Amino acid sequence: MIYRKNQRNGEELSQLGFGCMRFPRKGTAIDILKSADIVHASIERGVNYFDTAYIYTGSEDALGKILAGGWREKVNIATKMPLFLVRSGRDFDKFFTEQLKRLQTDYVDYYMLHCLFDFDYYDKLRSLGVDEWLQKEKERGRIRNIGFSFHGRSDEFMKIIDAYDWEFCMIQYNYLDENYQAGKAGLKYAHSKDIPVMIMEPLRGGTLAVNLPDAAMRELKAVDTALDLKNRTPAGWALRWLWNHPEVTLALVGMNSAEQAFENIAAASEAGVGMMSSDELEAVKKVTQVMHANIKVHCTSCNYCLPCPAGIDIPSVFSRYNEMGLSGKMSARVHHIASSGIMPSSPRFISQCAKCGKCEKVCPQHIKIIDELTNAAKTLEPFWAKPLAKIARKFTIGGVRK
Repeated sequence: MIYRKNQRNGEELSQLGFGCMRFPRKGTAIDILKSADIVHASIERGVNYFDTAYIYTGSEDALGKILAGGWREKVNIATKMPLFLVRSGRDFDKFFTEQLKRLQTDYVDYYMLHCLFDFDYYDKLRSLGVDEWLQKEKERGRIRNIGFSFHGRSDEFMKIIDAYDWEFCMIQYNYLDENYQAGKAGLKYAHSKDIPVMIMEPLRGGTLAVNLPDAAMRELKAVDTALDLKNRTPAGWALRWLWNHPEVTLALVGMNSAEQAFENIAAASEAGVGMMSSDELEAVKKVTQVMHANIKVHCTSCNYCLPCPAGIDIPSVFSRYNEMGLSGKMSARVHHIASSGIMPSSPRFISQCAKCGKCEKVCPQHIKIIDELTNAAKTLEPFWAKPLAKIARKFTIGGVRK
């Protein structure tokens, strides 16, 4: 196992992190025995970072049981505050206490505010006292490192990075998503401030591991043969591309079989910064071009179209619209409804577009933004989107006034 140093505290972290959201299941419940076998074997082979969250059904409780009996002291546990359930400052203590009980521990090594979308959302949490609460728990020793996970635009990511003395962060990043959400710009910015960056979705929910288009597979196999790479798997290619980046601290992979774990651990034991050849990088570039053929709107997220007079986050809408071709319609819808209708201080649905045309006048890509927003709304905002968001806002921070 190759380890990377946390530049904030000097800890050595395995560059492969274990994502616990996809533990194997028996029926509807997590299969504790099978999960324990995979986790224990991974620890014995060098994995020392395990990521879960309050909202991953059964995951925290399972991890607590699996790490009992001396395993917990060998690893770092990362988990997350369920922000969409927070209504007042009192909820921070309530949820965190429950998480410690589930995990059977009296401290969390890496604790995150889960799923920040923009600075305004974080600012609302600050008005509830989240900064003071985090610092209090750190002083008590119940939180060792304070961070956040992010699902918004890169400019919003940088605002949040600058607003607090974060000790780590987590972003989505892979070779398809260099310019998606925080993207390469956010990755490099956090690294420049000595903030460790943990990577989620390195395989884009499995998209980069299985069922790649035939044209993409041909590109990878050609290099496999030319460089005698012994039929490297698509997942291996994606992970090696990530670990080629010096700014990446670790990549989180959900593993639900011993075979998957051993394959990924083997890759993490030999791949590192600067180890991909120019031929390999060119192959990944060609695969990206093949995959991007499914993209509906070629928006570069330059943000020239912002601010929108109607409050619509146009680049984010197009990112989610494009996400449909890669991750599926339902995933894109859920993401869109949460970030546009549930979490913001006020809803900013696509249907609020006044068709003023201001955005189209400044778009350097000459995208017919009004038409594309209309197309996106047909898929991302079904008839039930607004009623669902209205109900959900009553139970989330989005509906709380500062």
